[in-house]
Amino acid sequence: MEEGNQTTVSEFLLLGLTEHAVLKGPLFGVFLVMYLMNVLANGTMILLICVNTKLHTPMYFFLCNLSFVDMCFTSVTVPKMLSHLLSDKNTISYSECITQLYFFVVFIGSECVLLSIMAYDRYVAICNPLHYITIMNKKLCLSLATASWVINFLDALLHTLLIVRLSFCNSNKIQHFFCDLTPLMKLSCTDTSINELVIFTEGSVQAIVPFVIILVSYIRIIMTILKIQSTGGRLKAFSTCSSHLTVVLLFYATLLFMYFRPSSSYSLEKDKVASVVYNVVSPMLNPFIYSLRNRDVKSALKKALQRKVTSSSV
Repeated sequence: MEEGNQTTVSEFLLLGLTEHAVLKGPLFGVFLVMYLMNVLANGTMILLICVNTKLHTPMYFFLCNLSFVDMCFTSVTVPKMLSHLLSDKNTISYSECITQLYFFVVFIGSECVLLSIMAYDRYVAICNPLHYITIMNKKLCLSLATASWVINFLDALLHTLLIVRLSFCNSNKIQHFFCDLTPLMKLSCTDTSINELVIFTEGSVQAIVPFVIILVSYIRIIMTILKIQSTGGRLKAFSTCSSHLTVVLLFYATLLFMYFRPSSSYSLEKDKVASVVYNVVSPMLNPFIYSLRNRDVKSALKKALQRKVTSSSV
């Protein structure tokens, strides 16, 4: 069969999380609640950081970026999934599928890079506290955030162009609830060895380099914390990075399971469950993990609620 951009399908059929009609109603309710919680929690986090001057620090600047990524990340896939759970028509046009794939790769890559930047920020704060303001200055923070977005827009463009070159001529049924790289490659009747090579090389660099930065940062952080004499001091230092570490473990555990194992061991059913974790559950939990263990965020939220109550009573 001749290879090239010979796509003969105009739309794909997303088989979703389940084919059992009896489960679609409950799943719709669960994921609608989770999606609304995601938007509300991350939106609240962004608003609090923007309006409260005490939160105008490097750590909260990057947390604001992370909340925005989490909100957009879920919005790329969940609304379409919800509409399919309510309807018998589970199709998505070819152009919509490619667009969804592009922005999915953008936001998942941005999450990786932002988590590594936040780990470096915590490393500087704990290991070089006297030079923190000098090192993590406004110019550096803006440069790191901008670089994160530019790199991931270009990275997503590469993966998307490699998918566009594939032919889909045997079937249009995608064994997933959104257009992801692996299900699309399995559906193609074109040789996908180049796509797989890019995922394991360039994709590995995109994910593993941030992970190594996180790992090295936390090794240095732990070494520094262990040198602190007082138990209270060690607990205080650890509490400043425990939330971030929890988010990292939750995100990377599912990410590594999904994309960095031999193609022969792929199970699309298991991948759907892992996708729900990093695509829906993790972005929803992130703002709660940060806020519940963070005095500054809880204080800012309390003040905002008090002002709301006061203005309402007046």
